[in-house]
Amino acid sequence: MPPGERLLMKVSATSTFARIAPHVIPALDRAVHRLTRGKVLLSARMLPGVVLTATGARSGLPRRTPLACVPEEGGSWLLVGSNFGRPGHPAWTGNLLRNPEAEVSWRGRDIPVRARLLTGEERARAWRAALALWPPYAAYQARVTREIRLFRLERR
Repeated sequence: MPPGERLLMKVSATSTFARIAPHVIPALDRAVHRLTRGKVLLSARMLPGVVLTATGARSGLPRRTPLACVPEEGGSWLLVGSNFGRPGHPAWTGNLLRNPEAEVSWRGRDIPVRARLLTGEERARAWRAALALWPPYAAYQARVTREIRLFRLERR
């Protein structure tokens, strides 16, 4: 692993990063994604990423959220509701629980998906895959008492 990547992982596991990143990274990602017509996500320089468009649980309006993902063989994706290790579940997870039909922008293509909350052994396997891709998820889980939600998005 390159030294820069190791440093990035170490910094991203800190509580300071958890306070700042949610206000900066998604806004930058949305702007760059819009300007490049869906071809570039800045955060994807660290991790693979999608822009999730889900229906708001309360508002019923489309909500676009740039997210890190774990691409899977067969064309599905894992999404980790880590919320950077902050106490509450991220809003997008509640949106998917209420309205599992969604869309992801992946490498410049919009793809309709259906989300499924993972539990039991299936969740445990997915968690191991997420940790293999991004070890700081373990630090996020250690900081919170809630179980971090994991979703599998499958093409419709």
